[in-house]
Amino acid sequence: MMVRFTVLLVVLLQLSITHAQETMLPEVLDVAHIRFDGKLARFFSVSEFEAHYQQADSTALLIDLQPCSYVFEYADGSKDADDEYWYKDGSRFERSQEKLAVDEFRFTNDHFILYTDLRLDASTTLADLAIHFPNAVQAMGELDVQGEGKMQMLIFREDEENISDGHIRLFLKDGKLSFIHWWFPC
Repeated sequence: MMVRFTVLLVVLLQLSITHAQETMLPEVLDVAHIRFDGKLARFFSVSEFEAHYQQADSTALLIDLQPCSYVFEYADGSKDADDEYWYKDGSRFERSQEKLAVDEFRFTNDHFILYTDLRLDASTTLADLAIHFPNAVQAMGELDVQGEGKMQMLIFREDEENISDGHIRLFLKDGKLSFIHWWFPC
């Protein structure tokens, strides 16, 4: 009798955990629907960067900074030695040859994201985000960010099938949207 009860309890707990995980899975923030400053996709060309931002505030070789992951890493794990980070208004873009990708985008100097028809900017509050992304807000955590202190963090999946081992993080400071970052494990 005790064994049956234990098995039943384990099965019920497993079902509850599975249901909770399904309920709490964060929403997908589909990169195909994101436009930075209403214009640029996550991946774009050097000429598009220059047309929108004119020039980078500064640059740094990735090989000197040794990030744990590169956006433009080749399938065999190799990287171009001349790949750089380009910085503009606090945002960070990764450049490889004539291509750029947003790595971290700061909601400063009127920079914003259009996500479908939703505008996300420095005035976007946690309450605003809860309307559109209730699961991500409910699963929100806190992270001590270097140079920023403790920040609220929402996590989004990159795709419906969970193919990517990375995710997208939205950070809030003092209850307002601060920046978005693509995170990948080392």
